[in-house]
Amino acid sequence: MSAAPLAGCGGGGGGPVTLNWYNFPDDSGALASAASVCSKQSGGRYRISYNKLPRTADGQRQQLVRRLAAKDDTVDIIGLDVTWPAEFAEAKWILPWTGSNRTTAMRDTLEVPLRTATWKGRLYAVPYNTNTQLLWYRKDLVPEPPETWAEMLLMAGRLAKQGKPHYVEIQGAQYEGLTVWFNTLVESAGGSILNATATAPSLGPPAVRAASVMKALATSAAADPSLSNQMEDQNRLAMESGSAAFELNYPFVYPSMKANNPELFKQFRWAPYPAVERGRPAKPTIGGIDLAVGAYSRHSDFAFEAALCLRNRQNQLTAALKGGLPPTLRPLYSDPSLVKNYPFASTVLASLENASIRPKTPAYQNVSIAISHTLSPPNGIDPRPDVQKIGDQIKDALASKGLIP
Repeated sequence: MSAAPLAGCGGGGGGPVTLNWYNFPDDSGALASAASVCSKQSGGRYRISYNKLPRTADGQRQQLVRRLAAKDDTVDIIGLDVTWPAEFAEAKWILPWTGSNRTTAMRDTLEVPLRTATWKGRLYAVPYNTNTQLLWYRKDLVPEPPETWAEMLLMAGRLAKQGKPHYVEIQGAQYEGLTVWFNTLVESAGGSILNATATAPSLGPPAVRAASVMKALATSAAADPSLSNQMEDQNRLAMESGSAAFELNYPFVYPSMKANNPELFKQFRWAPYPAVERGRPAKPTIGGIDLAVGAYSRHSDFAFEAALCLRNRQNQLTAALKGGLPPTLRPLYSDPSLVKNYPFASTVLASLENASIRPKTPAYQNVSIAISHTLSPPNGIDPRPDVQKIGDQIKDALASKGLIP
């Protein structure tokens, strides 16, 4: 807290106001570029200072919670993980978007990302970027991609018997990625983790089906021996090493494969996320960042204006091309420069339009812990008892009982 930058307010010299933007650390330069461009476009009224949060999501949330709980008025614009708006809105740490700001924020914005920024019918943030998983596969091993999980496991089994690369790479470690996997499968099976009002667990047969799919992969030949310790980057490295035939991951794996294994890249293809059952399209869980305005900001009017600039068409395009962050503005998916660098843009857009979001509740952190701890390791899943256990723990989480905040 002692290291917090001081927010300028013009001073005696009449200089520009300093708006502090807290967001994830970006090595591509896209966020710093957006801050610079929007500062210049303000005509000297404000300067945006991009402050990098810790690299881990837990570290980011912890720093923001501490600042906002202390009513830190130097926090103007906040990059929130898509799971946080409900919590921050309920705590009254962020301001709702109203009037022309709300209208502009919603214009051309994809509907599912907007859902992550909404709480109790009010918009509390503007989607800055989004993300969705696709199925990545090797064309030399799999001429046609599978449409369902059952088909994928069958193909992997056949490849294993032939002594060929056959692993299905996915996030099986005890962390948020495991919760995302489960949520995607539950939603794809026609269910949800919470009820419509987020007051109780829903789960039921779709959750049992989801847990069964996870167990089926984890106990099959398709399972990487490191499954229970794997996150997104380990999946990427395994695919690039040539040991896998399939990978469920985000689009960052495409430029990485191109740079790190150009020969294998020639066989690298993409397809929609596999369905739980034929005839019911998968509903992959989206990620991303939403921009909110701090409730204690001394310059909230400027902060709303600046947030809209930071996520405008050009800055989102730059973030997509430099940082690999899929945009939230629909028209960008037909932009020639994006399509050139994102040949899978139409698949990403189709995925986003049929996507799911993680349970929307101020108690999300506890809900996620209940899921990831119960389903780890995946090869130890006992579908029905484990779903019952998750339901019981979610009830406690929603009542603020018994779990780590």
